[in-house]
Amino acid sequence: MDFIFIEELRVQAWVGVYPREKAAPQTVELNLTFGVPDAAAEHDDLADTIDYAEVVARIRRELQERHFNLIETLGEFVVHLLFDEFGAPWVKIRIAKIGVMKDVRRVGVFIQRGRDGGKGPGAEGEPGEALPQ
Repeated sequence: MDFIFIEELRVQAWVGVYPREKAAPQTVELNLTFGVPDAAAEHDDLADTIDYAEVVARIRRELQERHFNLIETLGEFVVHLLFDEFGAPWVKIRIAKIGVMKDVRRVGVFIQRGRDGGKGPGAEGEPGEALPQ
């Protein structure tokens, strides 16, 4: 399986349970890796793959319009968006709120799923990558 990755995508999102988090959107950072059909490389045709520009536009649009209490729920929403709308067979996502706590750079969640509910390729992470402890 081939993969597309999108790193350090910053989006304004409505996420959180505290009053200060509900008063205004906050910056979240997304790092995505998702499987794409092998046919993309074989045919050199955008129609055979997942258009990452469309993925980014769709995520930006959805996160501007929705509110999530938990960053975990936001992450699951993006995973299912990639499965259901874009047909990705496998997704790994890391989402972090930036600067929401004093002396904490990021607070976030890591999700890795195969379409069938399993962890997908290399349950230990991508080749050469260890899962966070």
